[in-house]
Amino acid sequence: MVPRELIDSAQIPGGDVMTLYRRGADFMIVVDRNELMSTRMNGSEEALGTLACERIVSVAAPRVLIGGYGMGFTLRAVLGQVGPKAEATVAELVPEILAWARGPMAAVTAGCLDDPRTRVFEGDVAAAIAAGASEGAGGYDAILLDVDNGPDGLVRAENNRLYAPRGLKITRDALRPGGVLAVWSAGPDPRFVTRLKGAGFHVEEVVVKARQNGKGPRHVIWFATRG
Repeated sequence: MVPRELIDSAQIPGGDVMTLYRRGADFMIVVDRNELMSTRMNGSEEALGTLACERIVSVAAPRVLIGGYGMGFTLRAVLGQVGPKAEATVAELVPEILAWARGPMAAVTAGCLDDPRTRVFEGDVAAAIAAGASEGAGGYDAILLDVDNGPDGLVRAENNRLYAPRGLKITRDALRPGGVLAVWSAGPDPRFVTRLKGAGFHVEEVVVKARQNGKGPRHVIWFATRG
């Protein structure tokens, strides 16, 4: 077996240490022995972007917020779906993630951070959502969240506020009418669905496979639409 090579580590603000490994041509990001993402399994991250964009296809110049960058699979999927007038903002809290994207993972990144439609917000996605909510009628047509393994603060305890009733209300206010909140999860969570509905969303739960070939673990994406 090809040994796993340590590339770099980064401290998550308010959280644990995040570590980038490489095994052959594959990369993986690990937090406290939990593999958060890897280049071997990216099908559900791509589905997060693709399926969310399908739900706002009627918007000519959509504004999309993605939290966080990860390995860029969701961003690239969004850019592949939207037109030239779209704007895709990536909120990334850990600066090393962006450094890895432009450094050892440049071939995987495939230039998506330099796409003229891409905006990079180096900070907490909660701050970007709050800014969108302050715009009155909502600043975004879609908000895509993949900052934990589901609706709990696994990576960073402070992320719990994103999934709490008040956080969901702020997110709803940050969406334009008909806008979509999409949340990636490693598994189902009926209580979170109840909270989404309580915040005034129409909720659809979609099960997707982790790998592009339809194999691997089953992941969940919730699409919550603002009425």
